[in-house]
Amino acid sequence: METNSNISQEQLETIERYINGTMSPEELKAFETQLEDNPDFKIQVNDIITLLTGIETQSLKEQLDEFHKDIQKQPSQKKSPKIYYLQFRKLVAAASIIIALGSFWFYNQNSTDRLYSKYFTPDPGLPTTMSGNSNYEFYDAMVNYKQGDYKTAIEKWDVLKTKTPNNDTLNYFLGVAHLANENEVNAISFLEKTIQNKAFPLVNDAYFYLGLAHLKEDNIELAKENFKKSTTENSKAILSELEN
Repeated sequence: METNSNISQEQLETIERYINGTMSPEELKAFETQLEDNPDFKIQVNDIITLLTGIETQSLKEQLDEFHKDIQKQPSQKKSPKIYYLQFRKLVAAASIIIALGSFWFYNQNSTDRLYSKYFTPDPGLPTTMSGNSNYEFYDAMVNYKQGDYKTAIEKWDVLKTKTPNNDTLNYFLGVAHLANENEVNAISFLEKTIQNKAFPLVNDAYFYLGLAHLKEDNIELAKENFKKSTTENSKAILSELEN
């Protein structure tokens, strides 16, 4: 089956929708069928995926724009597969250079994520054997928290928060629950309230989790500042790794 090795602007946009996952179910099915039935088209799509996923700087985007212009200038001209592949190989090579130059930045960003994953473990929580007391609502939510259902625990504790907004224990566990639920912004808000009371029994843990929240936000300096104020072993260990 003879195929046109030129890629039109419309085809490029279609492939970009495929890469971004924005196709409708019907379009996606038709596109995947074309990939299976047309090996040349599949090679072209794979080349474009390699190229587009490597575009991280404006200079490379400008090269892609020039490539679009070249396509539009010669809409009816057929090129041999060799010429087509050569054009894309050059752009892919340029993408590889850009990625290599930016690898140090990506390593630093990923290293903070790995460090966070290494040291973050939700607080084990408080014993929930107590019943029939005035804190039933708090411990009821604690059951959800210890089961890993942080969303439900947060919803229940939020009700209590309106009644006792300055309760350090409540703010502490709300902060940790939000952090476990991947909401660093809310976690920071609650944990910052907690550390205001230096006599709070869990203040060192609060500093540790606050440091982790800032680390997750890629704010390394604030993370270090809070780890230094915590006496926990994990704070000392992660601080050592950050400063090496």
